[in-house]
Amino acid sequence: MGDDSAVVAASDDSVVVTIVNACLRGGRGGSPTSVVDESLSPTPDAKYVLSDAERSRVPVRMGTSHAVFVGRVVGDEPVDLRFFAAEGELPACGHGTVAAVAYLAGRRGGGEHEFRLRVSGRTFVGRAVRDGDQIRASFDPGPVAVRDATSFEVGLVVDALGVAAGDLVSGACVASLGRARMLVPVTTPGAVVALGPRLDRLRAACDRLGLLGCYVYSHPTRTGGVVARMFAPSIGVPEDIANVNSTACLAARMAGSGFTELTVDMGDVLGEPATIIASARPSSTGARVLVGADAMIVRAVPYPYHAR
Repeated sequence: MGDDSAVVAASDDSVVVTIVNACLRGGRGGSPTSVVDESLSPTPDAKYVLSDAERSRVPVRMGTSHAVFVGRVVGDEPVDLRFFAAEGELPACGHGTVAAVAYLAGRRGGGEHEFRLRVSGRTFVGRAVRDGDQIRASFDPGPVAVRDATSFEVGLVVDALGVAAGDLVSGACVASLGRARMLVPVTTPGAVVALGPRLDRLRAACDRLGLLGCYVYSHPTRTGGVVARMFAPSIGVPEDIANVNSTACLAARMAGSGFTELTVDMGDVLGEPATIIASARPSSTGARVLVGADAMIVRAVPYPYHAR
């Protein structure tokens, strides 16, 4: 952490927002994520600090796609995480979880840590390993529900994405880790980069189909290398720098095709290189997925709130 990441104290009229760059590639880039530690709240009851509407404004005002709110630590209870984007609360957020695990590890110091986390009623373990200023965070995102997309669904979404003729590959699916999104395979990394989505039409298509957004990816190389882009205008995120949960969905989808390890690069089109590692092992109850990414705590700043 640099000098501008020094501890900032909450005051009577502010909370502290820590910016964590999640899903770095080689120590660079990543998705800036707002982390609000409600255990540092200046009021006895954190729910009176920010309303849910105000929580949705945090990522907008901080210039991040998402914000994660870290609940108070009470004895041996799991740490509650809540996630917000501009359009409201999300049931889960992968890179937000990476950012929260990195933040919690940064507060403790030391080399390796485990945390019991709770998201939307599900309890799981997040792990962190520190290497200098960087922290590798990993976790099991939970069971992934996957089904083949219908031709009608694919037609609506692909038309809005601007996929070039001949670049679409069969095998599009709808996958969910709390909210559904469509995964669309294309021929090459170049086809991913060349996408020219019409975001208003894509939002209309996703809203009509009840989708969070659309994750477009190149067919994996022999070593599991993938290039992907995630568009989620329905939650106020035109394009995500990194999307861990969609990558987890892809890992679950590809496990049955023999790809048990994926390295997914995102964010290059936005000038913020990001990388996510995902593994999946088939099991009797569906693929067991593990995701991981590097993160770095960048800075902490006071954020004004209006007491209710």
